Amino acid sequence: MNKNQRTTLGIGILLVLVGVYFVLVNVVPGFKDLIHLNYAWPVTVMLVGAGLLVLGLIIGTPDLAVPACIVAGIGGILYYQNMTGNWGSWAYMWALIPGFSGIGMVLAWLLGARTRYSLKSSFDTIGTSLILFIVFGAFFGAFNALGVYWPLLLVAAGVLIAVRALIKPR
Repeated sequence: MNKNQRTTLGIGILLVLVGVYFVLVNVVPGFKDLIHLNYAWPVTVMLVGAGLLVLGLIIGTPDLAVPACIVAGIGGILYYQNMTGNWGSWAYMWALIPGFSGIGMVLAWLLGARTRYSLKSSFDTIGTSLILFIVFGAFFGAFNALGVYWPLLLVAAGVLIAVRALIKPR
């Protein structure tokens, strides 16, 4: 079976499974209560990310791990914001999105896409994302729980960047 046939088969199987679920929910009384899914709407976004990952595994395309992690990560951010009502946190939470792509790159590398991704660039992406999150979070008041010590996060980020610059590449 070639890649195109695997892709078509994978998409077909996913559509059949989702369709069967919704038919059962609409036709069989009590089926929705049997599989009790009491969740907030952002969980749907996270499930779409999980579906992309599963689709990538079915069709043999580990590169789908990158968009899967981005979508699932955004779903996680929305879940946090929906549960806490802290919608203003988007002012600094967006900085985590490159980190989600870095996590996806690591996952894709683990699944076999070693020629397209390197662990170094993946961890660089994650680190950059975390530093941006700290800088913007500090600017927009996200670390109030740390009191007057929140600037230590900036100091730690600066030390990490400086040490990395001093380490000679092989």
